[in-house]
Amino acid sequence: MKRAVITLLIVFLGVSLSAQENSRQNSPDSLLLKEIASLKRQLDGFGHTHDMIIKKVDDLMWREMLGDIAFVDKVRLAGPPRWKPKKAGDRFAGNPLQFYTYVFIPKDINTSKKYPLIVLPHSGIHADFSTYYAHIVRELISQGYVVVSAEYRGSTGYGRDTYENIDYGGLENEDVMVSRDYMLQNYSFVDRESVGIIGWSHGGMISLMNILRYPDMFKCAFAGVPVSDLANRLASHDKSYSDYFTAKHHIGESIKENPAEYKRRSPSTYAKDLKRPLLIHTNTNDNDVYVEEVLLMIDSLKTHKKSFQYKVFDNSPGGHGFDRIDTKEATDIRFTIYQFLEQYLNPSKPFKNAEEMRKAAYGF
Repeated sequence: MKRAVITLLIVFLGVSLSAQENSRQNSPDSLLLKEIASLKRQLDGFGHTHDMIIKKVDDLMWREMLGDIAFVDKVRLAGPPRWKPKKAGDRFAGNPLQFYTYVFIPKDINTSKKYPLIVLPHSGIHADFSTYYAHIVRELISQGYVVVSAEYRGSTGYGRDTYENIDYGGLENEDVMVSRDYMLQNYSFVDRESVGIIGWSHGGMISLMNILRYPDMFKCAFAGVPVSDLANRLASHDKSYSDYFTAKHHIGESIKENPAEYKRRSPSTYAKDLKRPLLIHTNTNDNDVYVEEVLLMIDSLKTHKKSFQYKVFDNSPGGHGFDRIDTKEATDIRFTIYQFLEQYLNPSKPFKNAEEMRKAAYGF
């Protein structure tokens, strides 16, 4: 009898609690929170749709801005699977990830000859290869370089899935390598002995990671204002930056919780492995990749007695983008970068001076 009474009490309490829970879930406050969450998901979706539209428009601009001197193509490749499954039990977790890659080939190319290749990863933690780089690509094409740029995992303009496949300092580097290999495997006029990698900001980080980890694949590298050390970067930036890493679709842990994971994603970890010519630029008034972070990389290379070149610019106008903008000072600096690359890649039409370079890029 007692057991029956207890059972009835448990059932009654369960029904009562369930009713209370349903009441709470349907309360005005709860319904408002649900509506806000739904709106947030919709807005996030609209953001990705907006990026996809902008990307399609910008793709048209590439042909408008380079069509006179270059064959412009966009190909679809596949890199390694995600470094970890998005969810347990996903039967497709081992599938290679697809991504787009831009290809630029000089129109005056002689297919019976060999041409050096520039691998140019774009900047930005979540960004894409846009016509922001149009004048730089014109400068490279005009010298006789073939150019390839991967829209590696995490890039914008391709929807939520690509965005959430971000692998900062990880397999994004392999995506860039896949784009390099694609060029060598499919274009007989690309000289496999003359491949350089250049990039700025996050692209500079990818340049560092590739030249340090895959020295046999590249002849030389340029890293402009490169992200170099995640411990320093996360300590000097606000929580919104850390949130990129602690997101469930990315690392999902803070640097305090898993320091080893962040260390393996930092170029400074591999400074001891430098074997190829390297040029680094940084700027004292950089408001994104602070000069102190790049100096850590420079000091790490010096500690390991590595031979490389670098220059610290003092308050150069433009801050983070000081040598990517279109001022004469910026283009003069880019000319020195091309002089560095010329030593190792031997382009067929190197610029004689900065004025010749400006005419090739800007028409006058």
